[in-house]
Amino acid sequence: MDNVTDLLLNSNTMVKRPPLYADGIMLPQLIAEHGFSALVDVYGYPRKRILFDTGISETGMLYNVDRLGIDLNSIDAIVLSHGHKDHFAGLVTVLKRIKRNIPLILHTDAFLKRFLLFPNGEKMKYPVLNEDELTKNGADVKSIKEPYIIGDSILVTGEITRKTDFEKGFPIHYAEIDGKLQPDQLIKDDQALVMYVKGKGIVVLTGCGHAGIINTIRYAKEITGIDSVYAVLGGFHLSGKIFEKIIEPTVEELLKIKPRYIIPSHCTGWKSTHRIAYTMPTAFIQNSVGTKFVFQ
Repeated sequence: MDNVTDLLLNSNTMVKRPPLYADGIMLPQLIAEHGFSALVDVYGYPRKRILFDTGISETGMLYNVDRLGIDLNSIDAIVLSHGHKDHFAGLVTVLKRIKRNIPLILHTDAFLKRFLLFPNGEKMKYPVLNEDELTKNGADVKSIKEPYIIGDSILVTGEITRKTDFEKGFPIHYAEIDGKLQPDQLIKDDQALVMYVKGKGIVVLTGCGHAGIINTIRYAKEITGIDSVYAVLGGFHLSGKIFEKIIEPTVEELLKIKPRYIIPSHCTGWKSTHRIAYTMPTAFIQNSVGTKFVFQ
């Protein structure tokens, strides 16, 4: 699941787009929503299949799963990038489809009650994850803060260290902590997945990238001890007035990191996506719902 769909993008040996037609007939198309979900296959020893986030609706991601012919019972674990609805809304319906106990790895803060407080004084309440409902439907909830390894091949970062001077989080974001509404602009539950392609470098997959995509990449390099970055993909959270001012310093740092591939998605926003495409044309790949990326 992603925000964007484009039926006319080309495939190649690394980028596999969903087919437009079969037997001369146009196929039903995939759904795009303001949400994110990715299926991650790592062909290591053993092979692992991870579902990373579940989109913004109860049905959108499942429609795409069925359209693509994916068996959710083949999943070994579910990882939640953070506790926002556009990443967890399909979680219960996925669990009901799987019908067995399955590990659900998330940060301890993913269950917080959260709000946006706008400059005009208005307040918006976020939907909240219900841990009891998750466990009732088969989730074996593993709440973490530290890095967590799945099957020796997939690393969940846990809480990401913030070091850059420009990635300051979401300033109007608040949470109810100890019964009081408190600033929660860092969104500490934001976490990413890190995989390693032998001889190439790490692959960093983010949900929203609330920690900052540069902070996330640097932390991934720190906890793996691997300096080479092969690919960066997912949401970079650079969309909207609050975040557009950090597009330039973000792009400057990405140029220094020099990932072989960069695939901005979800909440990256069109301005920053176009900026990345312009400044990193050989590394940039446009994402679209249903695209399969093969890193080897």
